[in-house]
Amino acid sequence: MDRRLDALQHRLGHHFAQPQLLTRALTHRSGSLDHNERLEFLGDAVLNLAVSSLLYERFSGSDEGDLTRVRAHLVREDSLHRLALHLSLPDVLRLSDGELRGGGAQRPSILADAVEAIIGAVFVDSGFDAASELVRHLLGDLITDTEVESWRKDAKTELQEWLQARRIAVPAYRITATRGQAHAQTFVVECAVATLGLSESGEGRSRRSAEQEAARRMLDTLKSNDGPDGPLRA
Repeated sequence: MDRRLDALQHRLGHHFAQPQLLTRALTHRSGSLDHNERLEFLGDAVLNLAVSSLLYERFSGSDEGDLTRVRAHLVREDSLHRLALHLSLPDVLRLSDGELRGGGAQRPSILADAVEAIIGAVFVDSGFDAASELVRHLLGDLITDTEVESWRKDAKTELQEWLQARRIAVPAYRITATRGQAHAQTFVVECAVATLGLSESGEGRSRRSAEQEAARRMLDTLKSNDGPDGPLRA
């Protein structure tokens, strides 16, 4: 096998019993009829399950929503693209001459697909435990070091989605006051949900931070009143 592929297997921490699977995983559809799309399909499912298992272990006190958000960030194209670069996949991808000239070896979507295809190839080669161990090898440190809070939605987004889920009009924000000198102003922003006749205020050193604080307070108010006997039933 090509020395570059030997080096890649070392970086992956997995030596293929069926080396043709690795070759296929690195082959874009432009490079051969024996390309990686089926392995990519399989690898996507394996990746999601393996990451879900790791997150379930790591964040025992987190709910489904938090775990889903963290997983979405870990398996998105941007994250897989960074993994592909870390693994030096652009050096070993198999693409057509035209795709290479067009920069395909650096294209995030192609590289992310190749990472998923490699995970699928490991699954076919050695089963789920080996594929899960590869995912742990690639993402384990990131999962260990991350905190759920860093992946949570900002308050304005969460508030908007909360209201839309209940078919309530989105809130309106307006600055009601500013205090301090121009270089060190504090903004006061009102968040109003007119349909419910509710408003909350927030303060911050920028309009954005004040809006976020007002939205957070509005969420707290809405959630505290949302229940079987509350006035905010959908």
